[in-house]
Formats: sequence, C-alpha cells, structure tokens
Amino acid sequence: MGKANRENRRAKAKQEHEKQRRRAAREGRGPVHSGGGHDPRATYVELLTEHIVAAVQARILGERQAYGRHLGRLTDAAADLEFRDLLDELLFHQAEVLVKRLWAFGWQPGELVRQVRRAEGVRQSRIAADAIAAELRGYSKATIPESWDPQLAAIDARVWWRGGAGHGSEWRDRENATAEQYVESVLETVAALGALPAVPLLDQVPGEARRGSLSAHRAGGNRADPRMLDKVRALLAKAEATDFPKEAEALSARAQELMARNSIDYALLAANNGRRDATITRRIPVDGPYESPKAVLLEEVATANRCRSILHGRWGLASVIGFASDIDAVEMLFTSLLVQATSAMTAEGGRRRADGTSRTRSFRQTFLIAFAQRIGERLAESTAAAEEQAAAELSGADLLPVLAARDRAVDDAFAESFPEATFASAGRTVDGEGWSSGTAAADRAELHARRRVGEAHG
Repeated sequence: MGKANRENRRAKAKQEHEKQRRRAAREGRGPVHSGGGHDPRATYVELLTEHIVAAVQARILGERQAYGRHLGRLTDAAADLEFRDLLDELLFHQAEVLVKRLWAFGWQPGELVRQVRRAEGVRQSRIAADAIAAELRGYSKATIPESWDPQLAAIDARVWWRGGAGHGSEWRDRENATAEQYVESVLETVAALGALPAVPLLDQVPGEARRGSLSAHRAGGNRADPRMLDKVRALLAKAEATDFPKEAEALSARAQELMARNSIDYALLAANNGRRDATITRRIPVDGPYESPKAVLLEEVATANRCRSILHGRWGLASVIGFASDIDAVEMLFTSLLVQATSAMTAEGGRRRADGTSRTRSFRQTFLIAFAQRIGERLAESTAAAEEQAAAELSGADLLPVLAARDRAVDDAFAESFPEATFASAGRTVDGEGWSSGTAAADRAELHARRRVGEAHG
C-alpha cells in the first residue's frame, strides 16, 4: 500500500471518527465524563470495536471486500501512535473473550491452538496460546482441570510479556513484526476461533473444576498402568525405527496383546470390586492428507480395543469413546501404526497411468484403506488371543459377561453422544496396486505390544 493511500485512509478514518463522535453527542449516547461531557476516547473505543467485530465476521463469512475495508481502517489506526496501544488492547481482549466462550463450547487448550494453526498458521497459533494464558491467569490453578496441564505445557501457554506492558508491543519485538502485521494476525486468530462450533464438553470449565476431586466414575475408571505404557512405548518405538518388517510385526503384536491383557485385568478388577467405571470421550487429531483413510485406521484400532470412534472431518479430529485405559491403548497404537503406514506408503513412491497422468493420490488413499482393514483383522486376532490366554489363566472367573457389559456401556455412550452417526465410505476410488501394497504393508506392520500385559502384572 502506497504512502498516499495510507494517508488517505487515515484521513478518512479520522473523519469517520469525528462523525461518530458528533453523532454520539447529538444522540446522547456513549460513556460520559463525571462532568457530564462525552469521553472521546470511549467513543473511539466503540468505533474501533465495531471495526474489529465487523472485520472478524467478514473473514469468517469469506467477504473479502468487507474484510479488506475494515482491516484498512484498523491498520490506519495502528499506524497512529496515539491510538496504537489502545487498538492492541482491544484486539487482544477479543481473543481472550473468545477463548473464554470456547471453554463453555467444549474446546480444550491444545485443540484451540491446533485449530488456529490449521486455519491460519503458526504465528497466529502462538497468539492463540498467548490468549489462553492471559485468560487462564484469572483463575486459581486449583480450578483449572488437571488434564489440561500437559496441553498447556505443550502449547507453551504462559504470560511471557511483562504485566505492565501491552501484549502487542512485546509481540512485535519478538516476532520482528509491524503494527499492521499485529492487527492482521490477531484478526486472523480471532476469526479462526470465532468459526468454531460447540463440541461435547470433556472436562469441567476453568473456575468450576476442582483438582483431585474427580471420582473414579467421572474420571472413567483406572488409567493404564504407567509401567505397562512405558513398555508399550518402547516396543512401538523399536517397531517404528527398525528396517526389518518381521521384527516390526513382532514388536507391534506384542504391544497389542500387552494392552489387551491390561484391559481385561482392569475389567475383572472393577467387576470383582463392585465398581462401575464410566466411559469417557477423548478427541484425537487426524491430520491430512488422507484424513478419511486415517480415520478408518483409527476405527479399526478402536474396535480392537473395545472403543468406538467417529471422525469430525472439518476440524481434523476424531472422538473416541471407551474406558480410559482402553483409550490410552488406542491413542498410542494408532499413533505408531500411522507412522508405520505413512513410512511404508512413502517408500512406495508415486504412480502414473499409461497416459502419464498421476494416480499417486488414489494409490495412496487405497493403500491406507487396505492397510487399515488388514491391521484391523490382525488386531482382532491379537485381542482374541489375549482373551483366550486370560480365560485359561483365570479359571472360575466369568470373563465373557464382564467384557460384554463393558462393550454395551461403550455402545450406549456412543449412541447417546452421536445419535445421528452413520457409516461413511473412506473413498470410492480403488487402486488395485494400492490395495495389494497396503495389505502387504499391514502384514509387515509391528503389532505385538499387548502380549507383555501379563508380564507387567505377573
């Protein structure tokens, strides 16, 4: 934008501000001084806020011309040192207000930052993390959900700017950015947050949570044994790192059997103690490309571990419903198998048709679907083996009714949370070579993590 245009916009903004001020005075609107006169600063706050809200709405609705118009007015104001700090404060306040609203809408800190990063970029996601830190500093730590601690650490949500200074000035120094860039980055952040819908609430909201007060019922029962999880992580890390398919297969299978046995042990323990654990919901990121085939893989892993899953494609998330220890297993195994599948798929390289056009996308999509379905079969086999071993070792224990009751609890919770859920195909395009390659890769994948559950408890 040229200097003349900036000056023209600044002049128009001042003219509009003066017009608004005079109109407010005539109509008796707006904040007033104690002496009875109207406060020009308060009127300017109102005008800037109107432009901020209008710019955000225009960006959410995709109205480019309207967005550009309001953005221009705001960047003109940012160029005026007299009003820059005020504008910074108003912009960042809008981000804080939205964050607070989104707690009640069911969103969690890590999810908010990820959604902003997906929609706008890394710089804007850092602003979202700062807004989260600023909003949460108004609460006692005792009233912030404990489950948020790892998320807040992962997104580095902390008030790093000096308390007496505005966020904008220090952010510009840290990012080596201009005042205009701050305006645009915060508007983009707020628009990304403002576009988010309500989702199921997974935790109590800040201010209402009480650390250490969750019952086993509300917490979803026992979490997986940390020692067992450490063993599973080690097995899966080896599976991801090895260049030998057979070794990877053996390691992954051990991991699956280990986690399956862990689930059985907890189910029997709860039944013997007369405790009725509650199911929980956890949201797991599913990133592109190929979100639908990846969601099929997650569904197969979830089913093998007595959970249910559903993809929220627009947001790159999947909800998994089950018992806490089972979801721990799902999350860990899905992450590892996704690494293995992606590595195997990439190693296959691209594909072209006879006429020279690319069929890489259809090949890879089919590859992942075939991988997922074959993995599902192998996981089911590992789970069945763990159940047979447990039944043989636990003579007299009525294992099947206990597991069936937990399956019903998960199905009921899923139906209640997602009553309109329907089955959707991961994609109609089928590439024959992709299917056979994906199936072969699944046969090579490392599944064994579950066998050591008995060792962890034995």
